[in-house]
Amino acid sequence: MKIEMFHLCPYRDLPEDFREKYRSVWVDVPRHLFDGEIAARTYNQTLDELKYAAEMGYDGICVNEHHQNAYGLMPSPNIMAAIMSRETEDVAIIVMGNSIALYDPPIRVAEEFAMLDCISGGRLVAGFPVGSAMDTAFGYGANPATLREKYAEAEELILRAWEEDEVFSFDGKYTQLRYVNLWPRPLQKPRPPIWVPGAGSIETWNNCIEKGHLYAYLSYSGFKRGKQVMDGFWKVARAAGVDNPYHAGFLQLVCVADNEQELHDKYAAHTEYFFNKMLHIYPGFADPPGYRTIDTIKAGLMAQTTSFGRAGEGES
Repeated sequence: MKIEMFHLCPYRDLPEDFREKYRSVWVDVPRHLFDGEIAARTYNQTLDELKYAAEMGYDGICVNEHHQNAYGLMPSPNIMAAIMSRETEDVAIIVMGNSIALYDPPIRVAEEFAMLDCISGGRLVAGFPVGSAMDTAFGYGANPATLREKYAEAEELILRAWEEDEVFSFDGKYTQLRYVNLWPRPLQKPRPPIWVPGAGSIETWNNCIEKGHLYAYLSYSGFKRGKQVMDGFWKVARAAGVDNPYHAGFLQLVCVADNEQELHDKYAAHTEYFFNKMLHIYPGFADPPGYRTIDTIKAGLMAQTTSFGRAGEGES
């Protein structure tokens, strides 16, 4: 088992009454709440914390992509990854998103990830999330009903750009390129490993199993939902005849202390801030029509952010 440090880079200074006064931390969070000085401090603190995690022996450090929100201030995680590629050694640089369906053309992802792999000396792990509804449908105006189709086409183009030896043309529904001739190429051959972060959709499971990508479940909802999702993934992987169906990533908040009082003193305020403010998402943003497929709806796998948006809290 390997242990990585995952950083959201959240905005840390929302007002105490944010949940009561404002509708959502995502999409329509009021602009007047943003303070550039706070953001400048937050970015540099985040970089310091990522570097410290590398120095402390974590196997990898993770950054991620989100848009128009206070939940995670990395609309371009590749910038953070580039800095960490120079600031660290012998630790995986895990970019848990570029949301590949949002790039036009998606060859840009292949190029930038190839740069990161070269700069880091072959330490890149490439994340291909479908992207949250808030980021895709509302932040970038993507049609949720065609998002997965666009994602599949982008994935095909990126993988071919990395793996094929000759110049080729690409004639897709969403992207047409007369010449695909990637310079630079990734240092890792034939390509960096691919992780697909998700919140429990059947289609993401099937894509990971079919392509041999690592499925990474991003959990904020506690043991019960985590077990439900991962048991479902193991079942699908076993049925597909995967040699090692138990190979996956799992995100969980971990707080370490010697006793309950120390745990409360160190982490209670920060944990309450995150769950009560960072996960305060208007339900209409979290689950628009067409975002979840019929198979996922039948499986009862509600978008994780939807459950928080409605109930205001996850499982204990």
